[in-house]
Amino acid sequence: MINQEFIVSKKLVFMGRVICIASGKGGVGKTTLAGNVGIALAQNGYSVCIVDADIAMANLSLLLGMQSSPITLHDVLLGEATINDAIYDGPKGVKIVPSGLSLENYRRVDSERLESVIDSIAGQFDFILLDVPAGIEKNVLAAISASDEVLLVATPDPPSIADVLKTKIVAQRLNRKIIGIVLNMVRGEKGEISDTDVMKMLELPVYGIIPYDPEVWKTFLHEKGGPLMVRSPNAPAALALRKTASKIVGAEIAIVHERGKNPIAGFFNRLFSIFKKKPKAA
Repeated sequence: MINQEFIVSKKLVFMGRVICIASGKGGVGKTTLAGNVGIALAQNGYSVCIVDADIAMANLSLLLGMQSSPITLHDVLLGEATINDAIYDGPKGVKIVPSGLSLENYRRVDSERLESVIDSIAGQFDFILLDVPAGIEKNVLAAISASDEVLLVATPDPPSIADVLKTKIVAQRLNRKIIGIVLNMVRGEKGEISDTDVMKMLELPVYGIIPYDPEVWKTFLHEKGGPLMVRSPNAPAALALRKTASKIVGAEIAIVHERGKNPIAGFFNRLFSIFKKKPKAA
């Protein structure tokens, strides 16, 4: 099949939207959502920058195979680099600002600088997506404050919904616009909270129902890894994530057909080499 790129109209998009992808509970798929929705938007002609705002437990660079990036958001927040120095080319035209894996640097960063950093590049992109840490501690507050809009993510179970409600309340207190919620890893099993009930409880529209998909699990594997939207664009979860992207822009996001796979070679060797690096002197 011949590769095809589909471009959709931008007339319904407000330029320079800064959207944070947030949840209350960890492990609900924020990074997977941010990475793949960002790629879907970039494939369709939008300028997109994904920022790994989880400065303590960075995973976005692992998702995209960019864990060896020499300059990261840590360096920017430490005042040792500019944000433009930390912007890298990612898959299918998306731009990436990775966060560092150094625990020493994490202890020294000033997360309160994030808002001014994001403001400085907001005019360069149609969308800036912030991959936000879980919980409601200060790094989360800093990331939400740096955004204009908030997209919540939860799994369809009581603990996750209860926690994401707390994040909604925090975002409201920070006067940020909450655009909706995405339900992830939906299995359709008895006992799951339905999307209808979630809408009633949170008083928010559902921006996506992402099914549980084994293809997502392969994202971080050594030989079969790579972003789902690139590696397996017709997988059930990829199709659902593309619908979420469409909901965000208010226009259809088309499938971009790909040949073959995009393996992340030497994943673990590169990962271990990062942790072996000596931290910068304070």
